[in-house]
Amino acid sequence: MRAFIIMVYRQIKRFSRAKSRVVGMVVNPLIWLIFFGVGWSGVFKDVRVFGGVNYLTYLAPGIFAMTIFNQSFISGVSVIWDREFGFLKEVLVAPASRKETISGRIVGDSIVATVQGAIILFLTLLITEVRIPGILPTLGVGLLLAVAFSSFGVCLATRIQSMEGFQMIMAVLMLPIIFLSGAIYPINAMPWWMKLLAYINPLTYAVDGARSMLTDVDGVFPLSTDLSILGFLALAFLGIAMFAFERSTLE
Repeated sequence: MRAFIIMVYRQIKRFSRAKSRVVGMVVNPLIWLIFFGVGWSGVFKDVRVFGGVNYLTYLAPGIFAMTIFNQSFISGVSVIWDREFGFLKEVLVAPASRKETISGRIVGDSIVATVQGAIILFLTLLITEVRIPGILPTLGVGLLLAVAFSSFGVCLATRIQSMEGFQMIMAVLMLPIIFLSGAIYPINAMPWWMKLLAYINPLTYAVDGARSMLTDVDGVFPLSTDLSILGFLALAFLGIAMFAFERSTLE
């Protein structure tokens, strides 16, 4: 467990020292919430479309989930860099367990992403009507989401040798995953073929669970279903990432 704890501590320490990263992770979601949310809330006057709440309140859980998704998925880029030039290069030839090392890194990145989501969530209290008692359980949903997509990012990073290639894949995957999650508009408003894609989108269940706990909007799925699927995906992707990293080599 020593390698696991060291990697968790390292990821949290790196984040706390990166001032520009801290500022960027607050500003970017706020741009979505304020310029996108406030702008469109003037257009979407009919609250019945959004389950009886105003558009800003409807959007807040989506912004929370998007923040965690973006940060945890992008953490895979740093795995490529570290594997070739940084700390993980030494880890690959060290006697420490690779599975413990990469799982510690994933958990550390997931904690950082969840903290970022928590900051955004508390900031949304100033301009939305989210339920305060739902904040703590929502952070649990965020942590499951972060573990799932941090692990997924690592899985991709172990198969891709260049950061350019990884960034190209991210550009292709990230926007469809966000728009098909129900974060920005209701899944019920989608055509049938988009609904099918939304149902196999892991981010959908995080957005749905967070919205159920933070607002009075009825979820697309029961909360137990959202939590079960997220928990299963987090464990499955974590296991695959540990197996893939153990077999990875330096080129």
